[in-house]
Amino acid sequence: MPKDKVEFYEDKKEEWRWRRTASNGKIVGASTEGYKNKSDCEANARRNGWNG
Repeated sequence: MPKDKVEFYEDKKEEWRWRRTASNGKIVGASTEGYKNKSDCEANARRNGWNG
């Protein structure tokens, strides 16, 4: 069974965000705010189902 892909990136304000993409290419989850630290962003993704 294919797994969702989670990616972390910096937005225009240089804040970290994440988004989860399903195997069919649809975005099925994303951060609602930017984070100054990547570790805070990863913690938010974990609270929303990321197992990384």
